[in-house]
Amino acid sequence: MAVTSLPRDADGAERSNRRRWWALVVVCLGMFMNALDASIVNVALPAIQRDLHFSQSSLIWVVDAFLITFASFLLMAGRLGDLIGRKLVFLAGIASFTAASIVCGVAVDPAMLVIGRFVQGIGGALSASVIIAIIVTEFPEPGERARAMSAYIFVAVGGGSIGLLVGGVLTQALSWHWIFFINVPVGVATFLLGRALIHENVGLGIRNGVDVTGSIMVTLALMLGTFAIIEATQYGWVSSHTFLFGGGSVLLLVGFVVLESRLANPILPLRILKVSTLVNSSLLRAFLMAGLSTTLFLGVLYLENVLGYSPIRTGLAFLPISLVMGLMSVGITARLVARFGAKRVLVPGMASATAGLLLLTRIGPGSSFTTVVLPAFILLGFGAGTSFMPLLSIAMTDVPNADAGLGSGIVNVSMQMAGALGLAVLGTLATEHSKSLEAAGHATADALSSGFRLSFLVAAVFVGVGTVLAVIILKDVPVVQRDPESLRRVEIENAGEPLAT
Repeated sequence: MAVTSLPRDADGAERSNRRRWWALVVVCLGMFMNALDASIVNVALPAIQRDLHFSQSSLIWVVDAFLITFASFLLMAGRLGDLIGRKLVFLAGIASFTAASIVCGVAVDPAMLVIGRFVQGIGGALSASVIIAIIVTEFPEPGERARAMSAYIFVAVGGGSIGLLVGGVLTQALSWHWIFFINVPVGVATFLLGRALIHENVGLGIRNGVDVTGSIMVTLALMLGTFAIIEATQYGWVSSHTFLFGGGSVLLLVGFVVLESRLANPILPLRILKVSTLVNSSLLRAFLMAGLSTTLFLGVLYLENVLGYSPIRTGLAFLPISLVMGLMSVGITARLVARFGAKRVLVPGMASATAGLLLLTRIGPGSSFTTVVLPAFILLGFGAGTSFMPLLSIAMTDVPNADAGLGSGIVNVSMQMAGALGLAVLGTLATEHSKSLEAAGHATADALSSGFRLSFLVAAVFVGVGTVLAVIILKDVPVVQRDPESLRRVEIENAGEPLAT
């Protein structure tokens, strides 16, 4: 009997192992749709404006509607995954995102498209907020987790540059409607595969009540804050509009923290803010994202408006970033982290990204792509490919499994808010500097290039400061994983009750 049972056990373990890796593919597909959709619309904006008769000022809402709701719902969605089940939240996000994509694709007027983009952002937040938590719980072994996170980071960060190419091809070959319709088959496949392959966690439950007030407060606070940051480019950073919405966001956040400290079952247990690895890595991620957020946006404007690239050629120009990141994501970064530790891989990675941004300060109307832009993009791809995964590993190291969804939400919020802030600040800086030079009589191409150079320089300062802080405040993560019993003890101490088995 013993002889026959061993192969059965081994076969069951093998099936479980295969399921985990296929589940990783599924959640990465979900993240790919989010990353793709955040950038794919950029190259289609002129066509959308012509067909639906958007005004110049309202066109930005095609982009901002998605970003505002995506960033605002991340924290609440992540905690919901802990409470009611991450698989359920992920599938709900994929379903709503796919349905909203259909609405966007068949939109016949600006209002219909913007509403569809708002719902896409909510669906994207629901699915993205729990992906890291799913990876953490599915891959407890450090080496496997590092490889899984490398794949996730490649999709999350590299999907943006791929989106530019896909958007250019679809818009020129078919129509802008297809940048949304492409989500439908991917979304349906992701939903069906996710339902079959993703293992559901046993949620902490809502028997003690759901913190509805806190959920509303933090979501509104993030929404107002993101709106204030994005609209500051139009109204000005010291305008009454910015102070009104920004101040409202701050007041809501203060009230939220006070409320959470008094509740027995808060949406954001304040104990999570005592996890130094999560907080410190989120700060560093904010500096990194604030700098790198300029690359896609200002890079596209430079290539198309100064060098005269077509949308497809612009998308191809960004492929080196994705290719280098993909090369690092096939296991190179994971092996480096396993051998040298996350911090020793992170610091050179952030230094590489800083060097890439500094190289972009040499761009101009007559710059060569092969001697200036390409080397910069390779450095940026290498920097992103060797920075985000170590930061993610460090962030989730000390987060109990019971709070993994919340930790995942905090990681995503730090990326989205910093990206929105960096883009708003650096985009405004480039625009204002270019306008002043044009008013002084400089040629348009020279003025635009000078504005881009200034923004890339400030972006390099952001990432450079983050690199220095990484050396000072970040502790390295031990390669050895905690044993299950010690992990369980930490969960009991932090969550107040043992996890169901």
